[in-house]
Amino acid sequence: MAAASRISSLLSRSLLSKGRICGVGRSVVCSYTTAAALEKPITPSINVNYTKLLINGNFVDSASGKTFPTYDPRTGDVIAHVAEGDAEDINRAVSAARKAFDEGPWPKMTAYERSKVLFRFADLIDQHTEEVATLETWDNGKPYEQAAKIELPMISRLIRYYAGWADKIHGLTVPADSPHLVQTIHEPIGVAGQIIPWNFPLLMFAWKVGPALACGNTVVIKTAEQTPLSALYAAKLLHEAGLPPGVLNVVSGFGPTAGAALATHMQVDKLAFTGSTETGKIVLELAAKSNLKPVTLELGGKSPFIVCKDADVDKAVELAHFALFFNQGQCCCAGSRTYVHESVYDEFLEKAKARALKRSVGDPFVAGIEQGPQIDSEQFEKIMRYIRSGVESGATLETGGERIGDKGFYIQPTVFSNVKEDMLIAKDEIFGPVQSILKFKDINEVIRRANTTSYGLAAGVFTQDIDTANTLTRALKVGTVWINCYDVFDAAIPFGGYKMSGQGREKGIHCLSNYLQVKAVVTPLKDPAWI
Repeated sequence: MAAASRISSLLSRSLLSKGRICGVGRSVVCSYTTAAALEKPITPSINVNYTKLLINGNFVDSASGKTFPTYDPRTGDVIAHVAEGDAEDINRAVSAARKAFDEGPWPKMTAYERSKVLFRFADLIDQHTEEVATLETWDNGKPYEQAAKIELPMISRLIRYYAGWADKIHGLTVPADSPHLVQTIHEPIGVAGQIIPWNFPLLMFAWKVGPALACGNTVVIKTAEQTPLSALYAAKLLHEAGLPPGVLNVVSGFGPTAGAALATHMQVDKLAFTGSTETGKIVLELAAKSNLKPVTLELGGKSPFIVCKDADVDKAVELAHFALFFNQGQCCCAGSRTYVHESVYDEFLEKAKARALKRSVGDPFVAGIEQGPQIDSEQFEKIMRYIRSGVESGATLETGGERIGDKGFYIQPTVFSNVKEDMLIAKDEIFGPVQSILKFKDINEVIRRANTTSYGLAAGVFTQDIDTANTLTRALKVGTVWINCYDVFDAAIPFGGYKMSGQGREKGIHCLSNYLQVKAVVTPLKDPAWI
């Protein structure tokens, strides 16, 4: 809860600026704090030292010698050139992980020894917060305050959580119907392949690597090509903490080459993927066509945020704003369908528009900035297409809808009203700062409409009535329901979706089963005193 409170505090800051007129299809009043987006960007005060692949404990060039650029979303300029891994590099990484699992010390260490490595890693994350957060902001565009004050503490907390689990994983003695001693043993699954996204690069690194290592596995992780830098730095810290060579291997590269090679590799025993539903389907198919490796998927969402008739409108507006605009709207569980009861709809709409107009947008290294640039030109153009689609389909553009400045990938916070379920902005995952506000009449109606989607990742409910909250909690077909809060991501809380939002769970005790095999051991008992 403390992390969620800090997030809300950071993202509720707003600075007023002079009004101006802009329009997409009609005249729209737009007033944003955008000066920081138009000024010369701040130059980060660190060097990028890790750009090679990490294989078998060493930073190495790709087998092909190729590199690719990683870009600063504030400007579109190149930050660094990073080694471009492909199928041959995945082979090298998997071979190292396989050897480390089959012959190396990691799975043979006591669980307590493994936990000490993870605890030391968490300490190093805390000690290097400034450097890691700077890389995350520079490569991704998220506000530095968000990275340093929210995400990095969440990462070290999660690593400590799984470090604590390492020596508490155990089986059972099972009663049998015959004279046999029956035990269950929980074994590490082997080599875990992991593919992480660009929206929360280091947080997803921790969500994947933490439980896998705690269970005694070895790992090959492919980073997103948009954001390779922070994971390489974190992997260096893990080895500094005492991780043996080959236990963690990091390959930067592209999905069709490195990602596909990892998904199809016959020596990978388990696969975990976070990303879009479309890519998740491909990953699942590739895994099935190879060695039928088990796959966990954390995929897309189109999460409803439901504001009931008894809501405190001012609080509901702020929470709904946070639920959608956090991380530039680039969040799989963003509250991207804001359902508002008809009795408070008009008041909510005016205040939601006003809140969007107060949102501070600009260089994410500037203190007090709430919204930085989108990740890259491709995502920027995708969001702008959805905004145009919203206008063309008849939704009312209340504010925003345009680019900020002529450099980088900044978009005005955008609010639509009069949105209908058949519009693309109400159906598709936009992954950007676009709030769609829909009106409803009663609880049964909003349940039906909220569930009419192929996604089922999360939902938010804002009400003062416990019966209403309970009704909605049980009726909504989603993996997480937040009541009068949003984006609470404590380490122990499981996270995952229903339907096409994925399979399996991240975080919490449930995630451990992703990285363990259960073996039954049956031994006959001769003349037992009891059975």
